[in-house]
Amino acid sequence: QVQLVESGGGLVQAGGSLRLSCQVSGRISGGYNLGWFRQAPGKERESVAATRWTGGSTYYADSVKGRFTISRDNTKNTLYLQMNSLKPEDTAIYYCAAKFGYGLEYRGSEYHYWGQGTQVTVSS
Repeated sequence: QVQLVESGGGLVQAGGSLRLSCQVSGRISGGYNLGWFRQAPGKERESVAATRWTGGSTYYADSVKGRFTISRDNTKNTLYLQMNSLKPEDTAIYYCAAKFGYGLEYRGSEYHYWGQGTQVTVSS
């Protein structure tokens, strides 16, 4: 069982930055994928970024490439999403999620464990 708790959301002006954190607890190991997903009102959930708990490969959605960075600090059991040059279209609830498995998985439907989400609002 893995528990995830997000924090760091808020209201920011377009062009600003936020860093989301996801505190990970439970039986997590190197065999896990960790990902960030988001869902805007009236829209389907979409993948934002993903990485392996041991590092290495990363995935970014085209819409965030060059602006967002996923990282993790294994000593603190924390996953991060640094978001720069934010746009109003980045407004959404952001979720972190985890799944056990090999390779790099970015499809949300494959993830088993989810946090409660944190709201990010970008004003124009």
